[in-house]
Amino acid sequence: MPAEQQILPPPSQTPRTHSVEALFSHGRLVAIPRKEARREQLLVHLADTLFERERPYTEREVNEALLTVHEDCSALRRYLVVVGLLVRPRDGSSYRRGR
Repeated sequence: MPAEQQILPPPSQTPRTHSVEALFSHGRLVAIPRKEARREQLLVHLADTLFERERPYTEREVNEALLTVHEDCSALRRYLVVVGLLVRPRDGSSYRRGR
């Protein structure tokens, strides 16, 4: 085998080119992904890093946490609820981590 030929690692060991970190610049989310799968990947990351399990949050607390990464906190909050990563009672009085 020629010395110039590279041996590529198996796909599971290659760096992820679609990592969530690629969506951020200087700690801020550049844009909310339009593709559903990519957006859900982002939402899982946000839920894991911004919200503790079993802790109730007010809407204001959720907004403040989301504002640390993006100015459209209402869209991010809505997406988190739609995919079940944040759950709230019918009266909307609080939020908790979902799945």
